[in-house]
Amino acid sequence: MVTSLHRFPHASIPARIEPSLVQALIHHQVQDTRPPSARANLTNVADVPKYVMPAETYSTLPDSVLAWKKANKLGRFDPHAPEIEKRKIHEGWTEVEARGITTGKRCRLKDDDTRRGKVAFIGDVDEIPGLKGPWVGIVLDEPIGKNDGSVGGKRYFDCGEKKGVFVRPERVEVGDWGVLVDEDIGEEMEEI
Repeated sequence: MVTSLHRFPHASIPARIEPSLVQALIHHQVQDTRPPSARANLTNVADVPKYVMPAETYSTLPDSVLAWKKANKLGRFDPHAPEIEKRKIHEGWTEVEARGITTGKRCRLKDDDTRRGKVAFIGDVDEIPGLKGPWVGIVLDEPIGKNDGSVGGKRYFDCGEKKGVFVRPERVEVGDWGVLVDEDIGEEMEEI
């Protein structure tokens, strides 16, 4: 290992230096001179062993989030949860109909998202955690998606690698959206 200290040039340095000023004046740089193959890969957290608490143990803890949800009747512990879930599923399908989302239509994603594509799937995707209800599977024009039309090993539609995405209906706007070309992206994207 090579360690080097650099002092930043200043016109005058007081006789008594405050510790906070020392931090501002000194830059500490550490270089690992070992070849990359000899260094530990600390960026891949998948290789780091983790403690996993058994579900049975967690469910018995009095000060867990689960215990708090049970005590306050929140989420699935709410006695009205089944009706709320049914209402949200119905609202999702109503949103699909109101927006005119059907397979084969051109679309773009709303908000700050500039992605465009074609609707390839509308329906439930059990492999995505959370509330049930309709998901819209889109084949994107460019490979900037999250999947290839499959989730958790189950295929919902066919497309190239990273050209598929699943979103909720409220994020989809159908219309006569052409394929994005460079001049449509704008000058701010050209700087990236």
